[in-house]
Amino acid sequence: MLSVSLMCFGSLICALVVLLLLQRVFLSPEEIRAWGWRIPFFTGALLAAIALVMRRNLHETEASEAAQKVVRRTSSLRTLMKYPRELLLVVGLTAGGTAAFYTYTTYMQKFLKLSVGLTDNQTTMVTVSSLLFGIALQPLYGALSDRIGRKWLLIGFGVGGVVFTIPLLTALQAAQGPLEAFFLIAAAWMIVSGYTSINAVVKAELFPTNIRAIGVGLPYALTVSIFGGTADSVALALKSIGHEEWFYYYLTGVIGISLLVYLFMRDTKADSAMHRHE
Repeated sequence: MLSVSLMCFGSLICALVVLLLLQRVFLSPEEIRAWGWRIPFFTGALLAAIALVMRRNLHETEASEAAQKVVRRTSSLRTLMKYPRELLLVVGLTAGGTAAFYTYTTYMQKFLKLSVGLTDNQTTMVTVSSLLFGIALQPLYGALSDRIGRKWLLIGFGVGGVVFTIPLLTALQAAQGPLEAFFLIAAAWMIVSGYTSINAVVKAELFPTNIRAIGVGLPYALTVSIFGGTADSVALALKSIGHEEWFYYYLTGVIGISLLVYLFMRDTKADSAMHRHE
């Protein structure tokens, strides 16, 4: 499951490397704005086709193969309705993490340029560097969760997010140059990695194998759309009315809601449902 986290960071880094090459090697700023912005989309479409071919040749996990032998074919949605608590848990534990993830990835490029005042090249370099730092943290935090449990890592993210989001974003807005901006975003990743490094495995451990895909996928997709996909829009809307700092409080509040979930949910490492079959 750590590979899911690494893929998320890796895809963002690859996209930014393509942008950096276009900015500094191949195209002028005018050419990028005129037509060059389409190049990453064509590249992504090609990679999606390659990923589809690779996915068709992947082997299922042992737990999944065992489930296929013992589970009768029933309605996935009907079976899923037996797990309302787990569905709500996916929503609750995802909300704060996905809002923070999208803030420090997709929105951060706009924030660095519009609010901090960095150039296009500086913005891209700082974002790439901070993502490289973040991806290096993922296996370390994942290994830590194997020792102390998933719950404590999530609580660490929740407490750190509630306490430090406002100070970090406030300091970042006043940053004097790209190096200071990098260190502040790196500090944020030391908090957010408590979620990103293990969120996939925690959600998978909530459900029996045969309904794991829909049990995780449905509430997760909805939550990411609501809290992650709108992070840019909420932040820019508040900035447009002269209250950019309100977004800091909004993000803190969403993380706080997830923190309440982390405090009362079970530790899925100690009590995993992955090897159960409905």
